[in-house]
Amino acid sequence: MSQLPIIYVIGSLDVGGAERHLTQIIPRLDRARWKPVVCCLTARGKLADGLEAAGFEVIVCPAARRSGGASRIRSLVRLVETVFWLSRVMRRFRPAIAHFFLPGAYILGAPASILARVPVRIMSRRSLNNYQRNMRFSSAIEGGLHRYMTAILGNSNSVVRQLRDDENVRADRLGLIYNGIDFASYQKSSTVRQGVRASLKIDRGALVFIMVANLIPYKGHQDLLVAFSMARAHLPTGWRLLMVGRDDGIGTTLREQAANLNINDNVLFLGSRSDVPDLLCGADVSVLSSHEEGFSNAVLESMAAGLPVIATDVGGNPEANINGETGFIVPPRDPEAMSEAILLLSADEALRGSMGTRAADRAEKNFSLDACVSRYEDLYRSLLEGKLPGEIPSIRLSK
Repeated sequence: MSQLPIIYVIGSLDVGGAERHLTQIIPRLDRARWKPVVCCLTARGKLADGLEAAGFEVIVCPAARRSGGASRIRSLVRLVETVFWLSRVMRRFRPAIAHFFLPGAYILGAPASILARVPVRIMSRRSLNNYQRNMRFSSAIEGGLHRYMTAILGNSNSVVRQLRDDENVRADRLGLIYNGIDFASYQKSSTVRQGVRASLKIDRGALVFIMVANLIPYKGHQDLLVAFSMARAHLPTGWRLLMVGRDDGIGTTLREQAANLNINDNVLFLGSRSDVPDLLCGADVSVLSSHEEGFSNAVLESMAAGLPVIATDVGGNPEANINGETGFIVPPRDPEAMSEAILLLSADEALRGSMGTRAADRAEKNFSLDACVSRYEDLYRSLLEGKLPGEIPSIRLSK
């Protein structure tokens, strides 16, 4: 059997939820059947090295490497150049499938795939469509492209329902594939735990919280800092909050806020890290204060590491983290509710342990990476056989 090319289109392979998801899935696909190629439209990104080392091709759009002004005319020219460059790449590889991750890749990649006459076209939506409010014409463009897709995927029931009810995507074209976690990567020893703490100069017995999210306004870091300032008087001496994630422009503001709230000695901004499983092992509680989500990898990773999770009630968070069982679900933009959950877990070591154990069990049983990869394989194989997502049991929506 000859390999069938699949072209994946994404903005870049910088560290982020969708990017890490893609770079975990691709190496686990059946290499005898599929030949994945990744096209990055805006930058190469740190995660590209790992894919290439594993033998997969990563191609970066030449327009992404050119410097110059950002006038409207120049930007429009680059967008057009990107579409035609991508269509040429597709004609060269003649992929059986084109798969688009994230809005920008969809808006540019879908027209290129239509021009190149790629037989199967898939869009993966990995968040609620709130982003469309800040992207002019995005809603209209994506709505127009939906009709040309063979399949449109969501990574949570919340995302899929929104596609169906708000964007009028046909139910038989919709599918659900949850994110998957390589569970074994998050099972660490006490030696790793103490090593992480020593490297960060944190006491062995300190209570440590962690949030893994790039520093982006919608992740709600400011709400979280307020919540910790409200809880500070009742937290044990020496507590720490690890902020893990790339600074996308608000890092200075967050550091100033922490100083103004008198918690700057307790908050460590660690930036983008490649050792997230180790950092999770060094923590006691995971927090996620997002205003919007699709289906959070950070929540799943924290659960796989055996941490109780406090997450906001957005997107697929409550589908993964069961309120009162594996952690707590609190309203978004509500520092007081977040603070109350923080105090509940900070005061009860036994509760942290029992919730963390249930979290790890749930992650292993319901959100394994193997199951996720198997669903992608089912999807690709079935679509090439002429089936629609509604006819594929492993990804079909429940009634």
